Amino acid sequence: MARYTGPKQKKARRFKEPIFGPSKALERKPYGPGQHGRSRFQKKSEYSVQLEQKQKAKYTYGLLEKQFRRIFERANSKTGVTGDNLLRFLESRLDNTVFRMGFASTRRQARQLVNHRHVAVNGVLVNIPSYEMRPGDVITIRPKSRKIDFVTESLDNAPKRKHKWLEVDRKLMSGKFIAYPETEEIPENINVQLIVELYSK
Repeated sequence: MARYTGPKQKKARRFKEPIFGPSKALERKPYGPGQHGRSRFQKKSEYSVQLEQKQKAKYTYGLLEKQFRRIFERANSKTGVTGDNLLRFLESRLDNTVFRMGFASTRRQARQLVNHRHVAVNGVLVNIPSYEMRPGDVITIRPKSRKIDFVTESLDNAPKRKHKWLEVDRKLMSGKFIAYPETEEIPENINVQLIVELYSK
């Protein structure tokens, strides 16, 4: 399964956000990597700003260019606002939903859970991270997988804040995808309008 395998902390420092999860490197060095990382006067072109938002979205959700472009084309062809559609498609991925429910502390861990057949959707094992959740779908962690260390640790450390489009039962290690989220409900700091403008050129 294709995924980004390069240096994570350099990317986090580049965007000045912990896009791969908590980052000690970002806390120590809250500026961009490289010899010009500390520079205060970095004038960026319009294209550069748009590209940065696209790259941030790709790395945040763990997608490569071909996958991301395919999702954008679906969002663009669907009725409604393209940027809103794009975020909904990204948020409704199975690996992202497992992460949002607190069964994994990062999207990479969530992807691993799905790939290794620890997750069932509506009672059926699913090992495809890009599987698209639909309203009413129920996610459960397999009974034999509920003692995995990072799953229990993630649930213990997961923030108590709830996402309106999800229901989670931590004791049963299950959750329900209630509806597609509204753009303002999604906590990621991504300007999707800039992404739309970039792909529209």
